[in-house]
Amino acid sequence: MRNAVITGSGHFLPENIIENDYFLNHTFFDEKGEKIQKSNQETIQKFEEITEIKSRRYAEPELQNSDMAAIAGGRALQDAGVDKETLDYVIVASNYGNISHGQGLADLMPSMSARVKNKLGIKNNACRPYDMTFGCPGFNEALILATQFIKAGLAEKILVIGSDMISRAVDPYDRTAMIFADGAGAVILENKKSDQECGVLHYLTISDNLEELDYLTNGPSLNTEYKGASKSVSMKGRKVYEYALKKVPAAMHRLIEQAGVDVKEIKKILLHQANAKMDHAMVKRFYKLNGISDAPKDIAPMTVQDFGNSSVATVPTMFDLVRKNQLGNHQFYPDDKIILASVGAGMNINALLYHFPAE
Repeated sequence: MRNAVITGSGHFLPENIIENDYFLNHTFFDEKGEKIQKSNQETIQKFEEITEIKSRRYAEPELQNSDMAAIAGGRALQDAGVDKETLDYVIVASNYGNISHGQGLADLMPSMSARVKNKLGIKNNACRPYDMTFGCPGFNEALILATQFIKAGLAEKILVIGSDMISRAVDPYDRTAMIFADGAGAVILENKKSDQECGVLHYLTISDNLEELDYLTNGPSLNTEYKGASKSVSMKGRKVYEYALKKVPAAMHRLIEQAGVDVKEIKKILLHQANAKMDHAMVKRFYKLNGISDAPKDIAPMTVQDFGNSSVATVPTMFDLVRKNQLGNHQFYPDDKIILASVGAGMNINALLYHFPAE
């Protein structure tokens, strides 16, 4: 049978570390467009208590999002030992494409994937560049699409990348700007024929696009006098939190139920990292849905504390770090089953069940 198996991975994190005290001199406004009166020290302290974010990475001014994506993609190719000219697709998930430093203007033409293919120097004109715009779940959705191509016999090798520079798309007067960060992660997905079913076993996607559509969107600055970008990230934090807590655990539960896999077989859950409190709550609720009162210790690795929310890059970055034993004591082992899940603008949710090949 045809299996969609990850054979290599890579990531890129900017060297520029932004600690929380970076925001001490900011001026924050509330949703009514009025200046927040409490001190920034108090605002930051409350923010850190809820999200656990202490630092995040911002790209250097000379870098573009496509640069980060190409670096992560090149590292995944090297890790897999795959000749770039044998790729059938380069699929890149991103929300804003390139955003030049200080401009705040999203640039998606030419496409991110075409730019990445160019930066990697891929000459093969049969290799198709494909962009995925799906909010924070974009990398997972790109991986789902790549899996469908491979299992349908339409591709043998695909480079899948999630890369975003959200730091250049935030409203500097909005407290939620402290959540977002920059980064890129990538994997190589290949067809591996085997009698044993492995790789991406099962997946599902949920898209609620009615009243949920404006939970996370682009909007004007909270400061009506701001002369910077006309559009920036605008998030209804409470709505997003409630939606995610209700829908993501249910989606993961349905995923393993449809796949016929017992929850005790799951060794790791890689959740999109936006808010540690939310992630802890989603994992706990997922296990409660499966009749278990407490989640197993270390089941869900966390990166948000140090890297912030790099949107489509969080899941592949975390995958690469764990795979290479670079995230604490977290490890993947042969025959492990793991879940990759994400929620974001749309509102969209997806979840994948991945089974590492047995050695």
